[in-house]
Amino acid sequence: MRSCLSLAFAVVFCAVPVWADERSAAREAAAKAFIEAMQKGEFEKATKDFDATMKKVSGADKLEEFWKEFTGQVGALKKTGTFRTGKKGKYDLVFIPCEFEKHKFDLRLAFDPDGKITGFGLELPHGNHAFKPPPYARPESFSEREVTVGEGEWKLPGTLTLPKGEGPFPAAVLVHGSGPQDRDETIGPNKTFRDLAWGLASRGIAVLRYEKRTRAHAEQLSKMVDKITIKEEVVDDAVAAVTLLRKTEKIDPRKIFVIGHSLGALMAPRIAELEPALAGIVMMAGNQRALEDVLLEQVTYIFSLEKELTAGQKKTLEDLKKQIARVRDPKLAPDTPRKELPLRQPAAYWIALKAYDQSATAKRLKQPILVLQGERDYQVTMEDFAGWKKVLADKKNARLKSYPNLNHLFATGKGKATPKDYEKAGHVDVEVIDDIAAWIKGR
Repeated sequence: MRSCLSLAFAVVFCAVPVWADERSAAREAAAKAFIEAMQKGEFEKATKDFDATMKKVSGADKLEEFWKEFTGQVGALKKTGTFRTGKKGKYDLVFIPCEFEKHKFDLRLAFDPDGKITGFGLELPHGNHAFKPPPYARPESFSEREVTVGEGEWKLPGTLTLPKGEGPFPAAVLVHGSGPQDRDETIGPNKTFRDLAWGLASRGIAVLRYEKRTRAHAEQLSKMVDKITIKEEVVDDAVAAVTLLRKTEKIDPRKIFVIGHSLGALMAPRIAELEPALAGIVMMAGNQRALEDVLLEQVTYIFSLEKELTAGQKKTLEDLKKQIARVRDPKLAPDTPRKELPLRQPAAYWIALKAYDQSATAKRLKQPILVLQGERDYQVTMEDFAGWKKVLADKKNARLKSYPNLNHLFATGKGKATPKDYEKAGHVDVEVIDDIAAWIKGR
C-alpha cells in the first residue's frame, strides 16, 4: 500500500547522463529554481515552468497543500545534494537529493522537449546501487528478453525471464503494488520483482514483469486524473500480460499464474475472475480489509514511531480521517474533489474500489490460492492475514503462510519495522521463493 509518508512505491527512473551541456544547465537551473521556491513557500513562482496540464492538476494552491502536508510529516527541508540528470523517452529528468529533518528523498522533475515541467515526484533515494543477484538466483539457467504487454496507446515494455530448455514451462505474471512502479518494483535499493523473476526462473518457472501504466504513461494519465480507477491502474494490463503469456512459445498455457504484491495482491482475485483459465493466484501482502482502513492504520503507525506527534502530523491524521469518512459515505459523489479524498485519488477510484469485494471474490474462485504474509509488515498486517484465514477457511485449495522475520518486501529484518527498512538493500527471502516455486509446480 502507499502512504502519504512512506512514499515506498514512488516512481523510479534510471538516471543516465546524456544531455548536451547547455540543455543540461538549463534544466538544472529550472530544477534549482523550483526547489528553492518550494523551500521559501513561493508556490506561484514554483509553478512558472509547469506545462499546461501540470498547472491544471498541480497549480500553486494544490502544490502548497501538498508541500505543507508532506513537510508536516517529514520535517523541513534542510539541504539538497548534487543534482543528477537522466532521460526517459522524450523527457529530460533531474534528480535532486533532499534531506528533510526526518527522512531523505530524491525529488524527481521531468521536463518536456520545450523545457516545461511535466511531472514531479518524491522517491526513496536509490542512488547508483548496483544490483547484486540474490544468492538463490542462477543466471546461467535462464535468459531474458524484451516484450511488449498490450497494444495501442497503453502498450507497456516488459521483460520475459525464461528458463533454459525445451519447455513448456509454467509461468507467472507479476502484478505491482501502489504507485507508478517500474518492472522490477524498485524501492530504494531493493528490486522485489527482479528477485522473484530470477529466483523462480532458476527453479524452472517463466516470469513476465512489466512497467506499470502509471509510470510508462504518466503524461497521458494526467489528462484523465479525475477518471482513473483500479481497472486502468492494475487490472487491464495484468489481463493483457496473461494473454501474452498464453501465446508465447515454450509457455504451458494451462499453467499460467498471477503473483500479486500489495495492491496487486488485492486485485489478484478480480484478475482470476476475469481469467478463469488461470492455474492459480499468489497473494503477497494483500489487504483483506478496506484500503482506507489499512491506510489510516499505516499512517498512524508511522507517526507512532515518533516520541510526540507534531502539529503537522496531527493535522494530517485529522484530515485523513475526514477524507476516509467521505469515502465511507454511501452518498460519495463522482464529482467529489480529489483533495477531499485519501491519497488525492479521484472519487471514481474509490467508488470502484468500494464496489469490489476482494474477500467474496476470492471465496468463490475455483482456482487455487496461495496467501503469503510477512509478520514484520506494518503496511499490510497480520490482521489482514487473520482475515484471509477466516475468509478462506472452507476453501480446500487455499494455502496460507506467514513469515516471522519478513517485511512488506518479504525481505528479512529484525526489531520494529520502520520506513527506513526500505532504504536498506535486501532480497526476497529464499524461503518465499522456494514456497512459491513448490506451490506452482504442484498445481
